[in-house]
Amino acid sequence: MSTINTPQGAVTALNPAPHQIERNDHDDHSHISPGEIAVGVVIGRASEYFDFFVYAIASVLVFPAVFFPFVDPLQGTLYAFAVFALAFIARPIGTAISMAVQRRMGREAKLTGALLLLGVSTCGIALLPTYAQQGSTAIVLLALLRVGQGLALGGSWDGLPSLLALNAPADRRGWYAMLGQLGAPVGFVIAAGVFWYLLSTVSMGEFLDWGWRYPFYVAFAINVVALFARLRLVATNEYSHLLEDRELQPTPFGELSRSQGRNVVIGALAALASYALFHVVTVFPLSWIRLFSPRSITDFLQLQMFGAVLAAVGIVASGLIADKVGRRTTLGTLAALIAVFSFFVPSMMGGGESGENTFVLIGFLLLGLSYGQAAGAVTSNFPTRFRYSGAAYTSDLSWLVGAGFAPLVALGLAAHFGLVYVGLYLLSGAACSLGALSLNRALDIRD
Repeated sequence: MSTINTPQGAVTALNPAPHQIERNDHDDHSHISPGEIAVGVVIGRASEYFDFFVYAIASVLVFPAVFFPFVDPLQGTLYAFAVFALAFIARPIGTAISMAVQRRMGREAKLTGALLLLGVSTCGIALLPTYAQQGSTAIVLLALLRVGQGLALGGSWDGLPSLLALNAPADRRGWYAMLGQLGAPVGFVIAAGVFWYLLSTVSMGEFLDWGWRYPFYVAFAINVVALFARLRLVATNEYSHLLEDRELQPTPFGELSRSQGRNVVIGALAALASYALFHVVTVFPLSWIRLFSPRSITDFLQLQMFGAVLAAVGIVASGLIADKVGRRTTLGTLAALIAVFSFFVPSMMGGGESGENTFVLIGFLLLGLSYGQAAGAVTSNFPTRFRYSGAAYTSDLSWLVGAGFAPLVALGLAAHFGLVYVGLYLLSGAACSLGALSLNRALDIRD
């Protein structure tokens, strides 16, 4: 407070001195470092990817036998992959609903709702009756719970990746961008490890009877803990002020699409090669081995876990490379390399065990190098007030177009027309990425 002399005497001023205003405005959040934000990003992404891969692996190893026993294994797997894709269709709808909730009730209410829906959906899958017990009702319940997972994942967007991108040092944006992407290989290794352990310790009959349910209980527990951790993080005054200062607030979908529709589409297509490769080296080869190879599933899961370690190395390397040559150049170069890789898919996947090993290991390494910079690669194109919602919808569209139907399409093409069509599918994703990046000349090479 300050004292002012007036004709009526000394009066104490209610407004603080200028230096006090400056201190109060920044006390809450000036000390928050990009590293602290990165912790929240990594926690959230690792938990989401674990849940993601638990369902994906179950779609190959469990659901065809448990929910679609009335058709042959190939058709059952295709049906399971169709249900798998429902979450990617529901995800942007969940984002739109959650953004409206946040505008009216706040970020905490939105994340709490996402937490409850994700917990109910994931735990509900673990408790589902089988087709033998409830017939088609079991399939309908599985589909509804899968949609619930997609809606919840759309609602779990917390803005931390955008906040991290805005607060990262200009010369280390590639490094900080890759941190959240590490959740993918971490989640895959843990999910594949859980299934590997179960398959190694119980009989196949026991696994299909009750063992497959345990990974979903684990996913439920991890997601609840992680979402609570993120909720506590973004609900603090420090982060709330920082998000508001950066104008990271939701905007209505209609306004975003009218003003920034081009940036959303280009952003989604720019990373399409990486998202297409994502399932072509994780879920598709597991289904191919399961259906058309005498190879042990446990041995192949071990190989994929080692491949995921290579992907993690590639993700870390992508941050260093992007900070040297720029994220646009990194994404473009990797899209070109994925295009080259696509020509060798038939010879590798059809080349016996050694060819399969080569496909998995090279594919995971390429995935890490490309996926490390795929998230929000062109979100710098969005004006600040649109970046929060723009980044969310760009991510949703990338997953939907690039990855959501990839297992279904790849397995269907390979089984009915040959492995060469899987390569062509991957090549089309690479071509879309290169085309989008060529259109996006406005992208800052350092962003």
